[in-house]
Amino acid sequence: MTLHIRPAQLSDAPQILAFITELADYERARHEVVASVADIERSLFGEGATTHGLICLQDDQPIGFAVYFFSYSTWLGRNGLYLEDLYVSPESRGSGAGKALLKQLAREAVAKDCGRLEWSVLDWNEPAIQFYKSIGAVAQDEWVRYRMEGEGLRRFAED
Repeated sequence: MTLHIRPAQLSDAPQILAFITELADYERARHEVVASVADIERSLFGEGATTHGLICLQDDQPIGFAVYFFSYSTWLGRNGLYLEDLYVSPESRGSGAGKALLKQLAREAVAKDCGRLEWSVLDWNEPAIQFYKSIGAVAQDEWVRYRMEGEGLRRFAED
């Protein structure tokens, strides 16, 4: 079993969408996925794209992915790397793929002089929480995440 992490390529867009859908199923939110392959192609690989992806291969077969972008911390005066999604197929969990993806992201953050690597996890996802704790990640319990989207975002923008 050989793991290999590489930057995502345009031809990976259908696989990335499949992983996104699998992740949404796991997170009990399949109904919220409205992205298409064309959306993935445009947002990850189009001109001016600010989002990036990694693909994890096991013996040349895709088994997981990560999607990330660069954020900014005014307090640090430096960029950060924000991990939007990390997913490893259920049959490949425990293979080291998740850790390998996170290590690659950490290397990218260090290489780009980022002050932090951050992500969110659902509060009921105990296997992920335990995994993140095992690699030294610390929960930021004092922060509450807020969101505006869809019609509510449009209404607010127009008012």
